[in-house]
Amino acid sequence: MQRDQSLGYVVNHLARLMAGALHDRIAPKGVVPGQFAQLLALYERDGVTQQELCEIVQVEQPTMANTLARMERDGLIVRRPHPDDGRKQLIHLTKKARSLEATLIESAQEVNANATAGLSEADRARLMTLLAKVRTNLKEPS
Repeated sequence: MQRDQSLGYVVNHLARLMAGALHDRIAPKGVVPGQFAQLLALYERDGVTQQELCEIVQVEQPTMANTLARMERDGLIVRRPHPDDGRKQLIHLTKKARSLEATLIESAQEVNANATAGLSEADRARLMTLLAKVRTNLKEPS
């Protein structure tokens, strides 16, 4: 099988290209693509536990712990004690992270627009439907 005929290869390559394009736009703001999903999740629902964030973003605990440590170091998040469980902390966005929200989302929208340039709205919708089906196929046991 040729690489360009392998769904896994093409999707992986596409993901790397999109991550690179996103990096070029958001790195000057002090954010890297590895932090982007966490920021999006926290923009939607601030004040979650690390475990909840892992579930939302679908990242393993060790990876999340490292990412959050970098985000805390970079002034994007703060951790506060959980009011009901002293063993847990809640992850909150800082003012700095909140101030970047519109810019970061606009950057992602630009990458998505560039990636789908030349596709009709119907083609874009169909692509998203097909990718969602592929994702579902991999999540559900055979």
